[in-house]
Amino acid sequence: MASAPTQTASEEHLRELQELRTPRAGLRLARWTGGIGLALFLCLFLPWQQNISGSGTTTALRPEDRPQTIQTVIAGRIERWNHQEGDRVRRGDTILILSEVKDEYFDPQIITRLREQVAAKEAAIVAYNAKVQALTQQIAALSDGRSLSIQKAQNKIQQSRLKIRSDSADILAASLDMRVADQQLARLEALYAKGLFPLTELEKRRLKSQETDSKVISGQSKLLVSRNELLNSRIEVSSLSAEYADKLAKAESDRSSALSALADGESELSKLRNKLSSVQVRQENYVLRAPQDGIVVRALRVGVGETIKEGESVATIMPTGAALIATVFIRAVDLPLVQRGTPVRLEFDGWPALQFSGWPGASIGTFGGRVQVVDYVADAATGKYRMLVVPDPNDQPWPPQLRPGSGVNGWAMLRTVPVWYELWRQINAFPADLPSPTDKGKDGGKASSSEGGKDAKK
Repeated sequence: MASAPTQTASEEHLRELQELRTPRAGLRLARWTGGIGLALFLCLFLPWQQNISGSGTTTALRPEDRPQTIQTVIAGRIERWNHQEGDRVRRGDTILILSEVKDEYFDPQIITRLREQVAAKEAAIVAYNAKVQALTQQIAALSDGRSLSIQKAQNKIQQSRLKIRSDSADILAASLDMRVADQQLARLEALYAKGLFPLTELEKRRLKSQETDSKVISGQSKLLVSRNELLNSRIEVSSLSAEYADKLAKAESDRSSALSALADGESELSKLRNKLSSVQVRQENYVLRAPQDGIVVRALRVGVGETIKEGESVATIMPTGAALIATVFIRAVDLPLVQRGTPVRLEFDGWPALQFSGWPGASIGTFGGRVQVVDYVADAATGKYRMLVVPDPNDQPWPPQLRPGSGVNGWAMLRTVPVWYELWRQINAFPADLPSPTDKGKDGGKASSSEGGKDAKK
C-alpha cells in the first residue's frame, strides 16, 4: 500500500522536470543565433576596400573629339542642305550652302572689278615711281649745274682779282713815269728860261708829261672797272646760289608731292588687295564644310531661305573615333583621397550591374578605370570636383555602344581595411584614410579591377 503513493509522486516529479526542459525549437534558435553572431563577428575581421562614390557622364578624352557646333563666318541666306541629321560626313564635305545678303557684295563680277582697280592702281604707282626718278635726276642735274656755275663765277672773281693787281701795277708804273716826266719838264723849263734848250724840246717834254698823266688816268679808270667787275662777280655768285636754291627747292617740293602721291597710291593698292582677298575668302565661306570626320547630330537652323548672322551656330557635329572617358564629380571632402592612377569601378547607364563597393571582386557588370586628371578648381554650380577616368588597360574593355553623354556612377577604390574599422569610421563620420605613396598602383587594386571585369564579361 505504501509503494503506490511513492510511485505516483515520482511520476509527477518526472512530469515537472520534462515541463521545465528547454524546447527543441528554442535550442535550434539559440544555435542558429550563436552561429550567425559568430559569423558576423568573424565578418568584422574580413578585408573591406574603402571607396568614395560619385556620378557623372561619359565624354571624349580630347577636346576636339567632343560634340561641337559649326558656326558661319559670314552672314547669309540658306540655299541648300547637303546632309541631314544622322548622316556621316568626312572632313571637307559640304554641309550647307549660303548666298549673299549684303548689297555691297551683290555684283557677280565684283572680283573682276576689284582686279581691274588693282591693275589701274599698280599702273598709277609705276607712273609715280617714274616721276619720282625723273625729279631725282633733275635734282641731281641742278646740283651739278649749281656747282659748275658757282665754280665758273668764282673763277671769274679770281680773274677780276688778278686784273685788279695788273691794273694797280700799271697805275704804279704810269705814276712813276709821270713823276719822272714832270721832273724832266721842270728842269727843261728852267734850262729853257736860261736859253739853254730850244722851245721844241720843251714842247716835246710837255707833250710827254701829258701822255704820262693820261696813262695814269687811264690806269685808274681800268682799275675802277676791274673792281666793279669783281663786285659784279661776287654778286653773280650770290645770285646763282639763290637761283639754284629756288630751283632745287621747287624740284624737292615736286619730288615730295610725288612721293606722297606714291605712298597714297600704295596705301590704296594695299586696301584694294585686302578687299580683293576678303571677297575671295568670303565667297569661299558661302560653302560651310565639315571641320572633321563625324556625324551630323542636329540642325539648329532648318529653313531653306532662312537668314543667319555672323558667328551663328548652324549644326552640331559629333566626331567619330573619339576615345571615351568618364567624368565623375566628387565632393570637396573626398578630394585629398584621389590621385592620378587611383583605380575606379564604373557602372554605365543601360548596362545591368550589381556593385559591392567594399568587395569589388564580387561586383557584376562594372568596368574598370584609372583616374587620369583631377580638376584644380571646383565646378561653380555644384561645388564638386571633376575627375577624368580613362579605361584600365588591364581590365575588360568598355562597351563599344557607349556614346558621349551617357550617365555613369563611379567608385574610387582606396585602401583595404577590416570591416570593423570601416563600421567604426562610418559611425563616427570620419573620412576615409588618406592613400600613401606605396598604395598607388598596388597589385591588389589591379586584381580587384580585373576580377570585376571578368564578372562583367560573364
